[in-house]
Amino acid sequence: MLLICGTIPQENPALIKGEAVFDKEKLFIQDLEIPCTQGTAALISAACVTSRHLNGTNPHVVLAGDIGHGNGSRLLYDYLIQNLATIHPDILLMHYILPVMGLMKKVHAAASQGKKMPVMMADASSMYAAKAAGLAPKFDIFTPDACEMAFLADPEAIHPAYISHHLFSAEIALVPELIKTAYQQKSAAKTLIVKGSTDHVVENGKITFTISEPDLPALEAIGGTGDTISGMVGAMIDAGLSHHDAAVAALKANRIAGEIAQATPATKIRQVISAIPEALKNIL
Repeated sequence: MLLICGTIPQENPALIKGEAVFDKEKLFIQDLEIPCTQGTAALISAACVTSRHLNGTNPHVVLAGDIGHGNGSRLLYDYLIQNLATIHPDILLMHYILPVMGLMKKVHAAASQGKKMPVMMADASSMYAAKAAGLAPKFDIFTPDACEMAFLADPEAIHPAYISHHLFSAEIALVPELIKTAYQQKSAAKTLIVKGSTDHVVENGKITFTISEPDLPALEAIGGTGDTISGMVGAMIDAGLSHHDAAVAALKANRIAGEIAQATPATKIRQVISAIPEALKNIL
């Protein structure tokens, strides 16, 4: 089972739990519609269409509303701490959540109490919490962009906003060096999927795959196109692909889906997500 956890930008912090379904236009958790604009909703939607294409099961989701106050994030942390050992998902994919180091440590401890340690994936602020808590080497997959890669490489930074200036200014040109430094600092997961103009797959410090074509700069202007990669990877691993094969396939599919959708800066992320199944036909 793939369990996706994160927050969505709504004031009501109450937890939303259940199976997720994406119908090409709208995302539903049970019977509740969640706007598919960007962020966690885009990640879940991409996981849904990928699972369906691979004849897998719908992802399970636990969401909370949070507009920056942290109430929803704390409800989500508490739920995971109290229930992970009994839910025992095969993959735990964490996304936007207020980065609280102590609570992330408790989540990881709770995950380790189940029948089997799940594949641990983190993107966005969940990745910040894992790195700051010293848990990065215990995570299986991080999915940073180039700026977040600089954050992972900075031993002092606890959030990307506090990256050392010299790392921030050189982030794109020196991605391989940042990868090397992050592993030396024990601030990287076992597998990294580094998103950018050139995408990288890294396993235990070694770059094993890169891709830069098709080159679609318009995707950078569409909110959620990095989140879709994480969702696809989670669904593919749930369907039985290795971490490396899932990473490579997701990076390829994301670019091809953008091409199929004829992406422009005005394209909605749901249009790119709807093109993912056709893109996967060319890859898997």
